Amino acid sequence: MSRILLVDDDKSLRGVLAFSLREDGHVVEEAGDGLEGLERFREGRPDLVIADLKMPRMDGMKLLSAIREEGSETPVIVLTAFGKIEQAVEAMKRGAFHYLTKPYNRDELRVVVRNALERSRLLAENRDLRARIERRSAAPPLVFVSEAMRAVIDAIERVAPTDATVLLTGESGTGKELLARLLHQRSDRREKPLVAVNCGALPRDLVESELFGHRRGAFTGATRDKPGKFQAASGGTLFLDEIAELPIDLQAKLLRVLDAGEVDMLGGGGPIEVDVRLVAATNRDLEKAVGEGTFRDDLFYRLNVIPIRVPALRERPEDIPVLWKHFAQDFASGAPVTTDPDLLSHLARLPWRGNVRELANLCRRIVLFRRDNVLRLADLPAYGRSDRAPSDDSAAPPLPALPEDSLPLRDLERDVIERALRKFEGNKSRTARYLGIPRHILLYRIRKYGIGRGE
Repeated sequence: MSRILLVDDDKSLRGVLAFSLREDGHVVEEAGDGLEGLERFREGRPDLVIADLKMPRMDGMKLLSAIREEGSETPVIVLTAFGKIEQAVEAMKRGAFHYLTKPYNRDELRVVVRNALERSRLLAENRDLRARIERRSAAPPLVFVSEAMRAVIDAIERVAPTDATVLLTGESGTGKELLARLLHQRSDRREKPLVAVNCGALPRDLVESELFGHRRGAFTGATRDKPGKFQAASGGTLFLDEIAELPIDLQAKLLRVLDAGEVDMLGGGGPIEVDVRLVAATNRDLEKAVGEGTFRDDLFYRLNVIPIRVPALRERPEDIPVLWKHFAQDFASGAPVTTDPDLLSHLARLPWRGNVRELANLCRRIVLFRRDNVLRLADLPAYGRSDRAPSDDSAAPPLPALPEDSLPLRDLERDVIERALRKFEGNKSRTARYLGIPRHILLYRIRKYGIGRGE
């Protein structure tokens, strides 16, 4: 159902036209002149405006100009008397969609209105698509209070306007990709694509094709030309994550692309010029990899123009409370969650070997399985209650000696669940939290092992 604003000072003609439009299923608002029409337009943006060219106070030409001056792309159909076609043509030059002559033909009216509404729909879809693309490419908010992260952001801000290659180093989960997105958004290339590639996730035999593209017939299955990531990012930024995983035989080709600004697609065809700003990232020590012979020294020096090290979360514990609160609000989808100070104090003592990613995942889990809107220390899964990491052997209690004959895992798991249920007097929610598993998984295990049925 479309909303149409009809503006005409001829009340009788306006009534007939409005009747025809309503018969076709449209919602019609009426105005007696251009000023009233502009007021109605501002009150609620219609899908289409139909306006007479000759009206008192404000004519259709001025109404059209006022609508366009407000930045609206709403289609406007102008009505004009027979013999005044030159005025309608002038209106179309100023942005009108089409014109109709009086007296109008109903079939012609339907066709023009249908086409105008289709254009309005396409414009709305394009606006929505652009908005979604902008939201997707926009850098997520970076939450921190530490001086260590402030130094990183300052470096990003200073280097972003240049085309210098940036190498982001740091442990997994520290947010290197978010920083690459921030760098792109702060650069002069922000209107162009940001293309992210995880070099460690690409199959070995497809790395070259994915990065540099291939021609039809270059290999079995290459049924058409396919541009690579460098071509897709041309004019913008290419983010190569886990750059240390790039096969050494392709490192020379990458170096040539960076130096020459050209790619050679698999299958030949000559070099193709590309304009790409490169940002690389790794969680490995590239200088050590160079010494071991797994990474080219010339490529390392080409990438290491602007090195930026992202500190681990344990090196900036002051960021943990603000990150936790940010994630909690995000995962709670608007619910007014709060965090008990004891939990925040405990979180600051954990080693966070998975860094911000580990913190976010733990927060999501606790928020999803919370009892109420207060997150407490008791809500932590078993491994998170220790001040040591789960992988630290000293954090685990001594295990009893294993029996000599056999120890079926099924019996061991059933015994642990039965003992935990007795500990919490059959309370399944508390038992699930104690075991560090979702409640529905506990219920599944209870049914699986027949616990409580005397089996």
